[in-house]
Amino acid sequence: MPLSDSRKQSERAKPVEKFNIFNDERVRSVFYQLLTVAVVGWVGWYLFTTTAHNLEVRGMGSGFDFMGIEAGFDPDFKLIAYEPGVGKYRDIFFIGVLNTLYISFLAIIASTLLGFTIGVLRLSKNWVISRVALAFVEIFRNTPLLVQIIFWYTGIFSLLPKVRDSIDLSAGSEVLLLNNRGLYAAWPMPGDLFWMTIAALIIAIIASLVYKHWAKKHREATGKISPVFRVSAALIIFLPGMVYLATGTPLGWDIPILEGFNFVGGATLSPAFLALFVALTIYHAAHLAESVRAGILSVSRGQHDAAMAIGLSRKRVMSLVIIPQAMPAIVPPMISLWMNVVKNSSLAIAIGYPDLVSVFMGTSLNQVGHAIEIVGMTMAFYMFVSLSISALLNIYNKRVQLIER
Repeated sequence: MPLSDSRKQSERAKPVEKFNIFNDERVRSVFYQLLTVAVVGWVGWYLFTTTAHNLEVRGMGSGFDFMGIEAGFDPDFKLIAYEPGVGKYRDIFFIGVLNTLYISFLAIIASTLLGFTIGVLRLSKNWVISRVALAFVEIFRNTPLLVQIIFWYTGIFSLLPKVRDSIDLSAGSEVLLLNNRGLYAAWPMPGDLFWMTIAALIIAIIASLVYKHWAKKHREATGKISPVFRVSAALIIFLPGMVYLATGTPLGWDIPILEGFNFVGGATLSPAFLALFVALTIYHAAHLAESVRAGILSVSRGQHDAAMAIGLSRKRVMSLVIIPQAMPAIVPPMISLWMNVVKNSSLAIAIGYPDLVSVFMGTSLNQVGHAIEIVGMTMAFYMFVSLSISALLNIYNKRVQLIER
């Protein structure tokens, strides 16, 4: 059969596609999307109109005008200037936001450092160290966080010595004191030329980062390892130190002094803050430690043996070979852990730390009402922080992902 005849026969045998609006997959996809949008929109409209009607029937106000009303209470811990009866409820909102971010940021840093340390120690060949790390993980990971917060507050920090019998954590210099009213520390008071020391510190940090980048390129090109840590430490310590001395040491200290029944001056951290910080740090560090251990174990044993064979020390094998390859497995659970630190800080209401839930969704809500607005603002804050953490760590996660060849 000629080639042209067979081609014509195959074209005649090809079935003709007919468009059927009821069976077409694309039509069904668009239809279900429109149906979903319509249902969600109707539910939102129904909830909004019903809530507005119920508020009108009960004579309850709505809107955000209450944010400009003077607040008559004073949170016992705040990072901005505020005066009861003068400050507004919007100031209370910002106080709660800053207090939440403050404790969350410190707890995230501390729990990450402690979690990585415990995770590495879990794999130690020293039996005692590995078992102590295992006990730490099993005890604090399997105990409710709220119980731990209450334990540290009522069982530890509330039972510390009284003010006159404070524990001096500064080896006799009395600049860091701990008692049942909190932690009292000397607070820096910078002078006019102290900005030059800060500028020198920033320059030193930038220079150390540039040197680290050069050392990495140099190692990849020649195989020689440069002393990055020692050079960076020298830059960061000596350059700002020389500028600080040359400008006449423009930094004073406000030292806490015992007057009457309490200390005056310096900075103070309440027992509620300390208990919340310790509980958040230990609880989440125990969870992160297992993620770190699993990430390290996911790296092939051959990578360790190969690094040891070329003469690297165990410390450099862990920092240069194992940990970088383990990070793609560690970062995803760490994203959830950091978000949980922020959300779990809301448990501070149990011990009276003035976070956003305590001062805004608690005290402010009881005084001015507007439950929908206050609860909505609180939820929006936690959602915004969680999404921001997720976005930033996802960017980092993409950078540390291994590229397959």
